[in-house]
Amino acid sequence: MLDRNHVRENPEEVASALENRGADVDLEAILELDERWRELKARGDELRHERNEITREIGSLVAEGDDDAAEEAKERSRELKTEIDDVEGEADGLKSELDARMLELPQIPQEDVPLGIDERFNEEVRRWGFDRDHDLPEPLVPHYELGAELDVIDEARGAKTSGSGFYFLKGDGARLEHALIQFMMDVHREQGYVDLFPPIPVKSAAMRGTGQLPKFADDAYRLGGEESAEYDDEDLWLCPTAEVPVTNMYAEEILLAEDLPLKHQAYTPNFRREAGEHGTETRGIVRVHQFNKVELVNFVEPEESNERLEALVDEAEEVLRRLELPYRVIELCTGDLTFSSSKTYDIEVWAPADDLDDGPEEGGRWLEVSSASNFRAFQARRAGLRYRPERHESAEYLHTLNASGLALPRVMVAILEYYQNDDGTVTIPDPLRPYMDGQERIEGHEKVGESALGAGERE
Repeated sequence: MLDRNHVRENPEEVASALENRGADVDLEAILELDERWRELKARGDELRHERNEITREIGSLVAEGDDDAAEEAKERSRELKTEIDDVEGEADGLKSELDARMLELPQIPQEDVPLGIDERFNEEVRRWGFDRDHDLPEPLVPHYELGAELDVIDEARGAKTSGSGFYFLKGDGARLEHALIQFMMDVHREQGYVDLFPPIPVKSAAMRGTGQLPKFADDAYRLGGEESAEYDDEDLWLCPTAEVPVTNMYAEEILLAEDLPLKHQAYTPNFRREAGEHGTETRGIVRVHQFNKVELVNFVEPEESNERLEALVDEAEEVLRRLELPYRVIELCTGDLTFSSSKTYDIEVWAPADDLDDGPEEGGRWLEVSSASNFRAFQARRAGLRYRPERHESAEYLHTLNASGLALPRVMVAILEYYQNDDGTVTIPDPLRPYMDGQERIEGHEKVGESALGAGERE
């Protein structure tokens, strides 16, 4: 949430930020609501002051025995009470509307964020790994075909049990996923992260705290409750990202400067409807409704957040460097920033087998596996995350940052495509082998059931 005083005092800056983001928010309506609310608050304060004065006057009149004047003053006090109730009732209504409108205002991009209306204006920062010798077989097999042939990915049975966008990992596929999660967490533990295992259902208040509500309600899975646009704190949602529970674990608390920086990591399954994405990338496990992810969340003092963002990106990149998977880092333009972010870097791994978009010169496509963002005080203001610079000083809003470190299953896709061999097997990257009992290759499994038989054998 933006500081209301800042919005009021800098409307041109906020309007420019909304335009650069391509955000459709009625800023004038918000400013008008704020002005009317402040007028009513001022009027209510005046009336309450007048009533307090009359109350004191009544006491003096009664003491003096002037009953007529005292009764007249009492009548005026009753009139003021009615007027105060009306004014404050209207002010409370406007305050609720104003609070709801403020929740719709996105973060202001930092000054050095590239200008642009969509992803076409994102800027590539660097690439890694394309200068290494690594022979790829010809032809390359897309992960969804290779995964089915090796029987490590079963999309059909996942759809049968849970619907499209869900899948089973089997045998070495499941083992590889577990290995990746443990490997990532070990890497980040070396970087000073403290492990968390957060609850998966999260309250509406937590979703509002990080900016998922009300903006992205259609993308999330709501557990029970009435199907309406109103969400109370008894509503529960399936975790769309560990950012939500981890950021909100300190909600409405005051930390100390000596507690900061706090660096937490959490593995969770994540659930997203991907509203508006139906029909896109329906083959394979690139865009799914349930996926695993290791999330990195940082809590820092405001003056440290920009430097911490650069370090955070490097911490997420380290996973890909150790796996020796080629990738690139891009800086998002203003129109492609997430709702709460002031600055974001995306890390995209190279999947060489599919040519569905503008990949590198080598072909293939880029798959986002991490977004590293600085939210400054935006989430902190929504969730009530504060700290004291010194124990005797007033509490201030801290800054929050997060990044995926990394998101699966796209790392799985990259491994299956980049490390595949001519004989249809997949080489397991060296850093993952200790987590798989030294296994060096995924060679596939015997399929189960009649679906494993040829047509002649089934008849």
